[in-house]
Amino acid sequence: MVRSPRVTLTNAVANPRSLGLGILIVVISAACSASFLMTRAGQLASLDQQVRHLESFGVVITDDTYEQLRRVVPYRPVISAAVILIGWPILWLLTARVVHWFGNRTVESPPRRSDDRPARRPATFAQVLTVVVHASAIFAVRALVAAPVNYARESLGGATSLGTLMPAFGESTFPARLVGAVDLFVVWWVVLIALGLGILYQTRTLSVARWLFGAYAGGAAVLALTQALRGGV
Repeated sequence: MVRSPRVTLTNAVANPRSLGLGILIVVISAACSASFLMTRAGQLASLDQQVRHLESFGVVITDDTYEQLRRVVPYRPVISAAVILIGWPILWLLTARVVHWFGNRTVESPPRRSDDRPARRPATFAQVLTVVVHASAIFAVRALVAAPVNYARESLGGATSLGTLMPAFGESTFPARLVGAVDLFVVWWVVLIALGLGILYQTRTLSVARWLFGAYAGGAAVLALTQALRGGV
């Protein structure tokens, strides 16, 4: 997926299999996340993240509240691994179901075309799921990259965000929140999804990417605005 994504996705669509790769992705990602959270730096970063998250909602952190949060820290590696091992496959299935429904409805009601190109055929759910899982292989790469970066920064999250490469904005401003909400590996994932669906539905990758990036940009803007408003900006 890193060196030859088009060839890999073309072969995956022709022979849809996703179980083995899906297991490998979640195992690598869960292991990296849990390993970091088991370190002293990871535990402190986890506690700091929980405190800042509650404070962003206006919660006053008392000594009792802090002690309760501190007691949860040893369990964070297990919780994080469980979320990845269970949550990611469920998210893949839901994403594939939505894309399969929308994509096939588009194929069943195509616009009129004056050329002689062959009509596009509906895809199977297994093919769409294969595209989603293969594109998600990039998240295993992100886990391998983010773990040492987070350890060096002694921080949880944001290691692969656009804000890491563009730190010029004030930390609490809307532009800073916006670039911080854009993850470079999620952008890569969207590109791979668009490429895979373009191959699967025999359409232009750019057309698919336009819709996907529009949805992602809208979500990032809403998240950034919500965070900025909670922060008093």
